Amino acid sequence: MSLRDIISAQILAQGPMRIDDYMSICLLHPVHGYYTTHMPFGTAGDFITAPEISQMFGELVGLSLAQAWLDQGAPATFTLAELGPGRGTLMVDAMRAASRVKGFCKAAQITLLEASPSLRAVQADTLADYRPQWIDSLGALPQQPTYVIANEFFDALPIRQFVREGSRWRERQVGVKDGALVFGLGPAQPQPALAHRLEDTRDGDLIEDCAAAAPLLATICKRISGHGGAALVFDYGDWRSVGNTLQAVQNHAPTSPLAEPGDADLTAHVDFEPLVRATVSCTPSRVTPQGVFLERLGITTRAQALAKTLSGKALEGHIAAHRRLTHPQEMGNLFKTFGIVPEGAPMLPGLEI
Repeated sequence: MSLRDIISAQILAQGPMRIDDYMSICLLHPVHGYYTTHMPFGTAGDFITAPEISQMFGELVGLSLAQAWLDQGAPATFTLAELGPGRGTLMVDAMRAASRVKGFCKAAQITLLEASPSLRAVQADTLADYRPQWIDSLGALPQQPTYVIANEFFDALPIRQFVREGSRWRERQVGVKDGALVFGLGPAQPQPALAHRLEDTRDGDLIEDCAAAAPLLATICKRISGHGGAALVFDYGDWRSVGNTLQAVQNHAPTSPLAEPGDADLTAHVDFEPLVRATVSCTPSRVTPQGVFLERLGITTRAQALAKTLSGKALEGHIAAHRRLTHPQEMGNLFKTFGIVPEGAPMLPGLEI
């Protein structure tokens, strides 16, 4: 039985399915889920993340965290955690760059939050020199200083969608019509958790809500405030979203989220407002365009140094990678970042302003 058949049967038996439930099944079904059956990253996958575009991204992330480690007294043992680490490319680049900071790599205990068994196997190979360990939830993070990287993690968390009708909201759902999966709307109901969105929306506007995001970040902040550390969050989105941002990517091309359940990656733009507001026990930076963050850390100088060893197609690709990461018309402005440090600690380099 295909995943489409499984979803259809569940809807016919139980009624229309919420968007967050649909996303969870499509991505995490133990047999047919996208992260169970696909290798999503890199040129052979369905999309390319910043670490796969250029080594410079991971290098600068590593150096920013290493400076934060120094600023907080260089603890002798700490957790260096990555959420949804893909193939491990970002982490290996970060560790290579941070190896220039005496004692950092020896003190780091690499911990990875990863749901996919196949990706865990790839990460184990990529990071074999660093003996990583894996956890199934953030609650399993060790009770010690914790430095966290979350690059394109929150965009994959399941969302719910609501369309405003007066002071109430109709939830967008997945149903079955003539044997096909289709979107529809549930009845208008009060949604107290969305009361603040009445101030910036009007009738007919669609908004998205990711209930899981803020509690996850609050867990990270609790560890950082209690033991020291820092976090860097990168994702595409803005302070608040209005409109449908649910998207599916298959073979590097957009497709309908309902077209091939389990065979396409599903993501949505991130609302940074609830994330920043979840940092009550820590100090967050401003939400900053990714390109600005990378330029403050000297990515152009690093790019120029690497370019001296390149020529021909390799040089052209390197120049294109630098542009893709930093230019406002590409990832530079669409992707945002913000940092988190304990109260009273210096902010992460690149986010001080």
